[in-house]
Amino acid sequence: MSEDFYDILGVSRDASEEEIQEAYRKKAREYHPDVSDEPDAEEKFKQVKKAKEVLTDDEKRQAYDQMGHDRFEQAEKRGGFDGGGAGGRGGRGGDPFGGGFNMEDIFDQFFGGGRRRSRDSNRPRQGQDLKTTLEIDLEEAHEGAEKQVTVRRPETCPDCDGNGHPPDADSQTCPECDGRGQVTQVQQTPMGRVQQTTTCRRCGGDGTLYEETCSTCGGDGVVRNEATLTVEIPAGIQDGQTLRMEREGAPGENGGPNGDLLIDVSIREHPDFEREGDDLRRREPISFPQAVFGDTIEVGTLDGDVELEIPSGTQSGETFRLEGRGMPHLRRRGQGDLYVTVQVYTPEELNGEQREALEAFADASDEDISVEEGFFEKLKNSI
Repeated sequence: MSEDFYDILGVSRDASEEEIQEAYRKKAREYHPDVSDEPDAEEKFKQVKKAKEVLTDDEKRQAYDQMGHDRFEQAEKRGGFDGGGAGGRGGRGGDPFGGGFNMEDIFDQFFGGGRRRSRDSNRPRQGQDLKTTLEIDLEEAHEGAEKQVTVRRPETCPDCDGNGHPPDADSQTCPECDGRGQVTQVQQTPMGRVQQTTTCRRCGGDGTLYEETCSTCGGDGVVRNEATLTVEIPAGIQDGQTLRMEREGAPGENGGPNGDLLIDVSIREHPDFEREGDDLRRREPISFPQAVFGDTIEVGTLDGDVELEIPSGTQSGETFRLEGRGMPHLRRRGQGDLYVTVQVYTPEELNGEQREALEAFADASDEDISVEEGFFEKLKNSI
C-alpha cells in the first residue's frame, strides 16, 4: 500500500471532506481486522485511519500538502518542524522551538506567523463513537439473528435544535473576540514573533453571546435519552468481535454527522459444544457393546441430528470428524467441522443376566474380576 495519504484512500488531492469520509468508510470496511482475510489487514486499517485523520483536519492537510509525506511524518514525530527544509528558518540540528510549541505553532511559523488560521472553529465535526455490549447464544451466532440493544446516548436537544439557547433569545456580539469567534496571541521566540490563534473561550467560537440558555439542555445543546436499536448479528460471528452501527453514536457539532455505535459481542458458553474458531467439539457417550460391535448413533449438531457410524473396536476417547457441521465462516461460504469424541460409559448397576454375560466375557478374555479393582472399575478408569 502506498504511503501517500491520498493514494491510501484512493481520492484526488482536491477531494472534499465528504469524499474523504466516504472513501475512509469503504476502506475501513475492506481492511477491518475483524472481517478481512488479508494477512496485513490490521496495518492497512491503521494507515487508512491515519490518512483520514490528517486529510479531514484543515491545518494538518494544508501542512501535509506543503511538506509532503515524509517531512510531515517527521514533523509530527518531533512535535515540530525540522528547519533544514523549506524556508531555512530553523537551521540544522532539530526543532528550532526546543519542543516548546505544538504543531499549530510550527504551522504558523513555517507559513508566515502573521496569517490567519484556515481552520474554522465552527466547521461541522463528526460526533463521538459510543460503545455498548451484547451477549448472545451460540445458536444465534450460528444462524445469525436480529437483536435489540438499548443505549443511553446524547442526542441533539429538540427544543433548541442543539444551539443551547431559545430561538428568540436576545444576543450581543462577544466583546472578547469582537464577533470573530477566535482570539490571537503573539509570543516572542528566539526565532521571532509567533502568532497563535485559538477559539474564543467566552463564546465558544460562536462570536455571539446569548442572554438565555435552553432550559431543557442547560445550554449544552444535547440531552441524554435511551434508544432501542435493532442490530443484525451475522452468522459466524466470533466471541469478542465488534459490530459497528454507523451514525448511531453521539451527535456531531455544528451540523456534523453523528458518530457510530460500537457493539462488543460476547457468546455464552454452551452446555454441549466447545468452539475453536469455526470448528466445534462435543462429547458423545456410547455403551460398551456399541464400542465393541460398532453401531450407528444419532449425534446432535447445531443444524439438527445426524447419524455417525461407530466402527467395531472403537476405543473410549476416539474422535470422529463430521465435515461442515461446525460454525459458518463469517461473511464467506462454507462451515467449519464438528469433532465428536466418544466416551464409553459403564452402567451403575447390572441385573443378573447382564452380570453373567460380562463375567463370561471377562473369563474368556482372562480378566480377573475378583480383585478389589475388578473389570468394571478398570473399564471406568480407562475412560
